[in-house]
Amino acid sequence: METINFVLPVLSAIARRARANFVAKTKQIDAVQEQFLLKLLGTHQDTELGRQFGLPEIKTIDRFRERVPILPYSSYAPYTERIAKGEANVLNPEPVVYINLTSGSTGNQKKVPVTKRFHKSLISANLASIGFAFDACASHSRPDRKLEFGKLLVTNSTQIQGRTDGGIEYGPVTVGSLRRGQLLYQLVLANSYDTLAIADSVSRHYVSLLFALGEAGVRSLVANFPMLVLRTCGYLEKYARDLINDLKKGAIAPWVQLKPELRAKLERQLRPNPKRAKELEEILKGEGRLTPKLAWPNLSFVTSAFGGTSDFYFERFPDYFGDTPRFGGIFGTAEGHFGIYHDFNNEGSILAIDSGFFEFIPEEEWEAEQPKTVMPAEVKTGRRYRILVTSYSGFYRYDIGDVVEVLGFYESTPIIVFRHRRGGLLSSTTEKTTEFHVTQAMQALCQEFQVELEDFCVALSADEFPARYLVNVELAGDRSPDNPKAFLERFDYWLAEFNNPYGTVRRSEVPPPRLQILAPGSFATVRRRQVEKGMSDSQLKFPHISEERKLLEGLRVVQEVEL
Repeated sequence: METINFVLPVLSAIARRARANFVAKTKQIDAVQEQFLLKLLGTHQDTELGRQFGLPEIKTIDRFRERVPILPYSSYAPYTERIAKGEANVLNPEPVVYINLTSGSTGNQKKVPVTKRFHKSLISANLASIGFAFDACASHSRPDRKLEFGKLLVTNSTQIQGRTDGGIEYGPVTVGSLRRGQLLYQLVLANSYDTLAIADSVSRHYVSLLFALGEAGVRSLVANFPMLVLRTCGYLEKYARDLINDLKKGAIAPWVQLKPELRAKLERQLRPNPKRAKELEEILKGEGRLTPKLAWPNLSFVTSAFGGTSDFYFERFPDYFGDTPRFGGIFGTAEGHFGIYHDFNNEGSILAIDSGFFEFIPEEEWEAEQPKTVMPAEVKTGRRYRILVTSYSGFYRYDIGDVVEVLGFYESTPIIVFRHRRGGLLSSTTEKTTEFHVTQAMQALCQEFQVELEDFCVALSADEFPARYLVNVELAGDRSPDNPKAFLERFDYWLAEFNNPYGTVRRSEVPPPRLQILAPGSFATVRRRQVEKGMSDSQLKFPHISEERKLLEGLRVVQEVEL
């Protein structure tokens, strides 16, 4: 703990300064955004795409919006493929040092070039987020409970996926971030940084937990998505006895999949800790389980993504974390940073105005080939928009496909939350049901029937027109709805409440939904298939609506209910 006690005051000072600088910028958003854009255009004007767009002649925001078209990733793919083969000055004036791969959960994986300048443009947002976390710890502390920034448990991999023909490393965005920030992570991680080099996912989580359990003062657990936080909690419960035994001996169980040299390196870092092992053993004996809150009673916050389907998984957090606050950190993707979270238990993030140039497409323009956009200061609270970003990745007016809702303003800067992917829709006829709609319905349903779900996915039947909704659920534990038919009826009711067009078409066109209760372990099987298809286990985002007929193929249905 001596190292972290030395590092924290320095990190706090730097992060709080970054936060103060960012807050000052939120008061003059138009000037900050214009300055960011013009500096970027000047930097990129001599690249191949910069010359094609005539960037040297663009001196105003209006001219930029006139000259540069709104483009999806498919328009950039030919350029990124050339970059991967080693061509220089295509999208970026400086060398590409890494290629971020998107998760591929909604299609083919996208390649996003990362340069030192692009990475640097994101650092200030990261530091501002940490500054907000320091302040949130202070403001949310109580006399009986002090919240502090401290040691972090992170289980993401640092394994790159490979190298391109041009010799550029590529992989998930978190891999690149962890590798570039190695010096800092070595100081703040509760688990050894070397644990993140373990290739096998279960083994990596096990050894990371083993190291972290030796630290009674862990302050935060960090994962990309709430589902992955719950996975870590599941591993802690499942392997509690083995972990305690290994902690006592200062060794790693033989079944853990490790390369011999990495095993030797990690075991040299471990020390027998019988005192801490006995403490955890007594907790396990008294409580019958081991959870993060029991293992680390001073846990201050859990960092994971808000928005989209997160609320569904957050419903299960109290079982593992009690009332431990949640923090979003950064709302970001492989393509860049979009928002900076500024408080605990708040799903809204402040637009990251010094990490990208942003435009918003109003709903009434979504079907236009080249829609009209509004600037950040022009958005309206309560409205939803598609968000566009121009960044040092070399993508301009890039349509990422994310739909965000504006919750309000921080000074003159929008507070946004991710709601769903634009392409993520189910329509039996014309109702356009989003993932957010079905997640809201399922949350209301679970609360009404006091049922916990491991996961769920709503799809459309393949052999009918109009198609019916297939409500596929896997129960958490042994408890099932006392009346499955009533459960399905209320799903139908709640979905119509949250998506009025669904209620309209259900009355006249769409047949009643069907409930399919899947066997235990079904969604674990689906996630394993995703990893086998090439998705990183730290990027897993399970779709709660799907038009992919084969997504749930081969899963055993234990009960089927129709209205």
